Amino acid sequence: MASLREVKDHIESVRSTLKSTSAMKLVSSAKLHKAQQMAENIRPYTEALAEILSAVSAHGAGVSGAGVHGADLSPRDGRQTDQEAAGAGRVAIVAVSSNSSLCGAFNINVIRKSSELIESYKKQGSEVEVYPIGRKMAEAMRRAGYTSPEDYSDMVGKCSFEKASAFAQKMIDAYNSGRYTSVMLVYNHFVSTSTQKVYVEEYLGASQAAVQPSSAEDSGEFIIEPSRDEVLSVLQPQVMRLRIYTMLLDSIASEHAARMVAMQAASDNAEELLDTLTLEYNKGRQAKITSEILDLVGGSQQ
Repeated sequence: MASLREVKDHIESVRSTLKSTSAMKLVSSAKLHKAQQMAENIRPYTEALAEILSAVSAHGAGVSGAGVHGADLSPRDGRQTDQEAAGAGRVAIVAVSSNSSLCGAFNINVIRKSSELIESYKKQGSEVEVYPIGRKMAEAMRRAGYTSPEDYSDMVGKCSFEKASAFAQKMIDAYNSGRYTSVMLVYNHFVSTSTQKVYVEEYLGASQAAVQPSSAEDSGEFIIEPSRDEVLSVLQPQVMRLRIYTMLLDSIASEHAARMVAMQAASDNAEELLDTLTLEYNKGRQAKITSEILDLVGGSQQ
């Protein structure tokens, strides 16, 4: 049985840890509120832009979506090469984690899903290049033999549209040049404070094929100025940039929610342990006092 001094030291240690977990929970709660607010503020703009793009894309025939600076986002016009049809090719996987730990299974889940996706493409004969965003993902991919050409940890550390836009442009340029047959996104999606799900989405690839012909060309439903191609050349790259930015905001909100829940659980466990240790200390102290009284009583009777 531990001595009273050891139990008391353990109580002080648990109290100190409880202060830390409680503080981290409050910080995560504040950061989560900010991240949610940013995501909610940009959502109406993103949805409106996507609706406009959908409407403009459906208005016209035989014209593919234009990319940044007039470059087609689908340079192969949606046609698969023999290598792509066989499942081979080079795939870029953009995987997002956090820069720090103490957020439950947040990083473990997205790292596991990224590893499964990599193995799946490798079995198909595809080459895989990984773009890890977040230190935890970069460390995990480095151990797996995938080194990143650049450090993208600041994209989740200090997320901004400028950084997300530059990264999106880099992916678009690489896809347009034929370096990649597809670009995949792996990240945690914020469902609720207690629930985050790992999403795997295609950012560029088969689903980003050229816009199909539409009979709405002469329907008179839309008047597009200066031209459909020029409008698409601005809208499509803007939507692609926003996709990366909203993905980062989503992952950041998920991280803070996961950390807040983890710190709440840690605080609850610390309080339970503190109650148990306090009870043990009080029992030990009472037993010691009783023993001393008995000694005094026995000594007085001699």
